[in-house]
Amino acid sequence: MKLDVKQMLEKRSRNGKVPRLLLCYLRRLFHEDFLNRFLEQGYTGVEFCSKGLEYLGITLEIEGSIPDGGPYTFVSNHPLGGADGLALLSVIGQKKDVMLLGNDFLTNIDGLKPMIVPVNKIGMQSRQLKQGIDNAYSSSTHILDFPAGQVSRRYHGVISDRKWSKTFLIKSIETHRDIVPIHFYGTNSRRFYRMGRIQQILKLKFPLGMVFLPDELYRSQGKTYRIVIGKPIPWNSFDRGHDINQLVEQIKKATYAL
Repeated sequence: MKLDVKQMLEKRSRNGKVPRLLLCYLRRLFHEDFLNRFLEQGYTGVEFCSKGLEYLGITLEIEGSIPDGGPYTFVSNHPLGGADGLALLSVIGQKKDVMLLGNDFLTNIDGLKPMIVPVNKIGMQSRQLKQGIDNAYSSSTHILDFPAGQVSRRYHGVISDRKWSKTFLIKSIETHRDIVPIHFYGTNSRRFYRMGRIQQILKLKFPLGMVFLPDELYRSQGKTYRIVIGKPIPWNSFDRGHDINQLVEQIKKATYAL
């Protein structure tokens, strides 16, 4: 696959035309040539993720380890929106097969497609998407989930995830999967969080900050990120008499406490 910003914009334009200045700006913002030099190498699966980290010059400092056994549901905060996904898929995937519950847009990236269970983050789940999620949880493959569904934002001066979805916990209990919390330490640029704030102020439905994620990935070059892997939480330790939302919040707090 090659990233073609012009083609991507033309498909979404009403008249099929894109202003030249806008095209030039977005090509630079998306770092089209830089990303295509990597995509053209044809890596797929775990190798795509590991080689991607190498291409970016990213170093990982890992505390804890991927537990034996399983399959597990790995849940993590989502601070970066790009490098964190590559890193965790690489770390977990070197131990055992892993699938990421991710936005269906990611299936357009050939190198990632074999590892993605499509999830429609906006609106209702289609029957096909729901069946895909059910099949993934019923399999012997590890599951990686970012329960926030979106990249972390700045709330009241603190960078953190939004409210976590309860799906991962419900499905893990149903399929007897222990849950492994992971805390990924990292932040995006100040500009990214400013865009999120502007979106809130103007009450825009379009996720303005998402446009800048390719640039945030580019800016991650040469950085070192810390990953802390917690101990598995047994699926049968969750008291079904408790409110599921409260249990999810407890897991989220335990993740951030790592």
